[in-house]
Amino acid sequence: MAGKLNLDKLDFQIIQEMMENAEISYADLGKKLFVSGGTIHVRIKKLEEQKVVKGRKLSIDLKALGYDVIAFIGIYLEKSSLYDAVAKELKRIPEIVRLNYTTGNYSMFAEIVCKDIQQLRFVLHDKLQNIKGIERTETFISLEESFDRNVVIIPAS
Repeated sequence: MAGKLNLDKLDFQIIQEMMENAEISYADLGKKLFVSGGTIHVRIKKLEEQKVVKGRKLSIDLKALGYDVIAFIGIYLEKSSLYDAVAKELKRIPEIVRLNYTTGNYSMFAEIVCKDIQQLRFVLHDKLQNIKGIERTETFISLEESFDRNVVIIPAS
C-alpha cells in the first residue's frame, strides 16, 4: 500500500514523530526534521487526504477514570457470512473499543472496557448474547496491560 501512496522518507519521519507525540507543533516538528513548519503542514494535509493519517487521539489512563476491567471476547458466529451484520450490532455497544475479523478458533475478537465486573456481566449477558448470529463467546479478562505501543514505521525502499 505504501508504494502506491508514493511516500518519501520525510513522510515516514513525520508519521513516526506524530505517532510518538501528536501534540507537537508543526513548527517544532519542522525544526526537528530540518524543514519548515509549512512543509510539515502540507505533508500532514496530504497524508490526511490519502487516509494515511486518520485524526489524532488523546491517550487516556482508563484506570484513573475508574475503568478497571479490560476483557477480550472471542466470538463464534453461526456462519461467517453474518460478520457484517454482527459487526454493525457490536459497534452499537460503547464498551467494545476494538473489533477484529480473525482466522483461527474465533470469527471475531473484541476488546471491551468496563468499570467493573458487574458492567462486564451486563454487556456479555444482556447485550452481546442477544445479537443474532452469535453462536457463543469466550471471555478473557486482562490482569495487566504490560505495554501499549505503535508499530515502528519503516520507509519503503
